[in-house]
Amino acid sequence: MSDTKDGLNLNDLTGAASADGGVQRDLEAIYEIPVQVTAVLGKSTMPVNQLLKLGRGAVVPLDRKVGEAIDIYVNNRLVARGEVVVTEDRLGVTMTEIVKSDKA
Repeated sequence: MSDTKDGLNLNDLTGAASADGGVQRDLEAIYEIPVQVTAVLGKSTMPVNQLLKLGRGAVVPLDRKVGEAIDIYVNNRLVARGEVVVTEDRLGVTMTEIVKSDKA
């Protein structure tokens, strides 16, 4: 029995599993494909005239509360939720929940 996702046979992508790591070798072909990852802290809606009045230091209230999970999208598809973390002098995201797809 082979694994399928959305009607796609995973063996079509990876080839038949073999004792010598053939699947791993076949998957390496897709490792370099770029994907867009977006972490959404929150959203806000405002009229254009209010947007044009924003200046340096303006605060835009978002629809999320402090400590609430952020949404993580891969290629514009919600895949996870997480938390903002600081590593050295950069912001990052830790995934805390994987979101199951609605597709059957």
